Amino acid sequence: MSATTIAVSSETKEILRQFGEKGESYNNIIRKLIKEAGWKRLDKRWNKILENDEFISMDEL
Repeated sequence: MSATTIAVSSETKEILRQFGEKGESYNNIIRKLIKEAGWKRLDKRWNKILENDEFISMDEL
């Protein structure tokens, strides 16, 4: 895997550090946050579907 540089403010770097564990790379922290955001987006979508009854029950299939 090739590496690249992403410029972030010192404040953002500190926030990222706080999300990580000791010795964890910024790359791993960012990947973990992206994965979590993906699950939250999916959960939000599922809740929207359930609220609007946008689904077909198994009995209707």
